[in-house]
Amino acid sequence: MPATIGAPRRGLAALWQGIWKPAAEGGYQLIAVALVVGAGAGFAAVAFRWMISAATIFFSGQVDYSAVQGHPAHPWLGWLGPFFVVLAPAVGGLVYGPLVHHFAPEARGHGVPEVMYAVSRRGGRIKGRVAVVKALASAICIGAGGSVGREGPIVQIGSALGSWLARVFRMPDSRVRTLVACGAAGGIAATFNAPIAGVFFALELLLADFEAGSFGAVVLASVAASVVGRTFLGDQAFLQLPPFHLGSGWEFPLFLLLGLFAGLAGVGFTRVLYAIEDLCDYLWRLPNWLRPALGGLLLGLLLLALPQMYGVGYPVMQAGVDGRYAVGFLLVLLVGKIVATSLTIGIGGSGGVFAPSLFIGAMLGAAFGEVVGAIDPGLHGQVGTFALVGMGAVFAGAARAPITAVIILFELTGEYSIILPIMLAIVVATGVSKLLSPDTIYTLKLSRRGVDLTRHPGTELLQATRVGAVMDRSHRALDGSLSAAEGSRLLLASGKHSLPVTDADGRLLGVVTLKMLSTELGGTGDPGGRSLAGLAEHVATVWPSASLDSVVELVLDSPAGGGLPVTEGGVLKGWLSQEAVLRLLSRAPR
Repeated sequence: MPATIGAPRRGLAALWQGIWKPAAEGGYQLIAVALVVGAGAGFAAVAFRWMISAATIFFSGQVDYSAVQGHPAHPWLGWLGPFFVVLAPAVGGLVYGPLVHHFAPEARGHGVPEVMYAVSRRGGRIKGRVAVVKALASAICIGAGGSVGREGPIVQIGSALGSWLARVFRMPDSRVRTLVACGAAGGIAATFNAPIAGVFFALELLLADFEAGSFGAVVLASVAASVVGRTFLGDQAFLQLPPFHLGSGWEFPLFLLLGLFAGLAGVGFTRVLYAIEDLCDYLWRLPNWLRPALGGLLLGLLLLALPQMYGVGYPVMQAGVDGRYAVGFLLVLLVGKIVATSLTIGIGGSGGVFAPSLFIGAMLGAAFGEVVGAIDPGLHGQVGTFALVGMGAVFAGAARAPITAVIILFELTGEYSIILPIMLAIVVATGVSKLLSPDTIYTLKLSRRGVDLTRHPGTELLQATRVGAVMDRSHRALDGSLSAAEGSRLLLASGKHSLPVTDADGRLLGVVTLKMLSTELGGTGDPGGRSLAGLAEHVATVWPSASLDSVVELVLDSPAGGGLPVTEGGVLKGWLSQEAVLRLLSRAPR
């Protein structure tokens, strides 16, 4: 079978060739810069963790306030007692609010949508100062009690680093996007000690592409970041999971049911997040830089009632996975996290939603496991298993990234036996999410701005352009009464691979190709062959009034050698070529 031009290369050889190209094609340069970006993202993740720790100690007097029993007072503000948590988010907001407002508005929120937009619509270009502002704002926000995660900020920080280095070396847009993904993968890999999950997070959510060259570069960056992260932060996962086991195949319907609940929880989290953000936008009438400070007072009151919501909350998640909470309190923590994260983002805070979705899933799964254990004593003690599955399923329901969800939980456990229930629950949660909402927790932010990442930038141009405006009206047609020999001579003289055939009234009879005519002349004793009318092959036709977006797939996949005939009432009016469509798409804004 002949090779197809542009067909994807496969296997390890394709991966190696994709990244190790001659220097003239930028291959060596891509390898070197990908490693630098990965290592840089690793160092950034380490520095960001330290910044969060320092900010948490400064604002709360504790290494992690969510892990402390009761309501201890701040060691520097003993006279305030537990009420200092009401002021901590407000004071933090007073610092990072003006910083974000004046220097990098893109740093507000959870970060990943902005990176997705940059990759899809801006050729991967992200302002360098975004990394600095995002790091400072998110560290202060989380340290001051903001109930958000650190993965969104580190994705934006690493991506900004990759974008900046790509611009320094004047790389084309395709390389810029790849290096943005390298930075994101490195950030996730170092933050969660999950190098494989970092790769798939970048490819599945940012690039939506598993092309060999991109894959290889992202893998190198993730490995480099993991080496740096493990050197400074250790080799332990961010959660220590209890031993777990699967009893029998009868448990799988329970995981299916948990996946259903998790899908609902993921969509519910998304809707509450944006509903609270909309409410904050509607009520706020003062300068935006002041919003995190005054809104922080409201968040502080929530922290006073539920201090477990302070910061990222990994110790609380760990306790839930270990089965140390009753069902009622698990549900309180679940709802509390949804509200606290939504409020943090709504008032203008800066932080991710990945860790909160894992937190929500852990509480949901643990509560489900406690209920199941109470009903069937044989399943008692399986809280950790259900919590783990719930973590992946809620994240999949919110972000609709099933591959990343499976991989990160596999890296957390290192146990293959949990893969089947995780995959089952994640597939169900993803299906429920897609059924209930066209958008994810990341893409909804862009959809509300009128940005649809699933649409090609040229879609609007194709919709507005009619076939008649770009068709070739001078395209020659062959008379159906001609013999195959005469038709082949005219076809060769035209320089085309195919030509339409018409009757005396100009009505389309079909299309003939060089291959068809050569077969006819070589396989018949008649030196002239049959008439073109008897040889012409019927093909799809398009109308001059049709919009290009409705026929573009037909044209690009046309078997007639580069286009389709345009007819009206059966009469040939012109020819719509693949070149005409591609020429129009090349003019679409990027």
